[in-house]
Amino acid sequence: MKKLPFANKDLGQHFLRDQKVIKGITSDWQEECDVIIEVGPGPAILTKSLSEIDKPYFVIEKDERFKEHLKEFVKEDNIIFTDALKFDWDKFLKDHKLRGKKLWLVSNLPYNVGTILFTQFLRIPEIQYMSLMFQKEVGEKTYFRETKNQMNGLLFLSNNYFEPKLLLKVAPGSFTPPPKVDSVVVSYIRKNESDVSVTEFKALNSFTRLLFSQKRKQIGSVLKSQIDKEILETAFEKTNISRQVRAETLSYEEVLKLFRALI
Repeated sequence: MKKLPFANKDLGQHFLRDQKVIKGITSDWQEECDVIIEVGPGPAILTKSLSEIDKPYFVIEKDERFKEHLKEFVKEDNIIFTDALKFDWDKFLKDHKLRGKKLWLVSNLPYNVGTILFTQFLRIPEIQYMSLMFQKEVGEKTYFRETKNQMNGLLFLSNNYFEPKLLLKVAPGSFTPPPKVDSVVVSYIRKNESDVSVTEFKALNSFTRLLFSQKRKQIGSVLKSQIDKEILETAFEKTNISRQVRAETLSYEEVLKLFRALI
């Protein structure tokens, strides 16, 4: 392995060096998937192990400094240098004849854009499995924990499309340079049928953003800023949900009922 270049703070880079964590991530869905996609491989930390799995393997990386590191393990045609935020998934899937394939997406998500990338991944049906590392406070928003008042927009979106579970807790010392926060790796498998389809994602995302924009305020006060009073009152009556509850106290089923009643 070549010497690691310096980590670019502007890109949120922290290089994983804990072999136990690396093994846990790279063995998560290797048997079930048809194709592996790694987003943000950096200097090929996970890449060696992933490349040894007998599946088609592609990497998407923004930082071209890592070209020589990645070429050790990945065919050059399968290395795509671009900003993942601007990546054209439709074209990629079509060009590589991956429509209908079961993709496993692996990523140590940059802390500064992890949420944005995550919501992009939710909308791509071919992504059937994910093993994603997040900053702890972000990752914990995507799976249910044994705690009260945890509902949020990311949690609803995640559990609508996937079945998520905590895979690993990762301490700062597992990275070079160590970040100032703990991390978590979350494992996801896409549901056969989601309660709200991918075609309705835009409406669902807008609704959850509004509903949880002030999650400690009464939902009646929050929703009335953009929804007609009569429509709102009818929805509360139909769903038997009080306008006085706070969004963070809602259950998954209650959020779904409100969405269906209001959208």
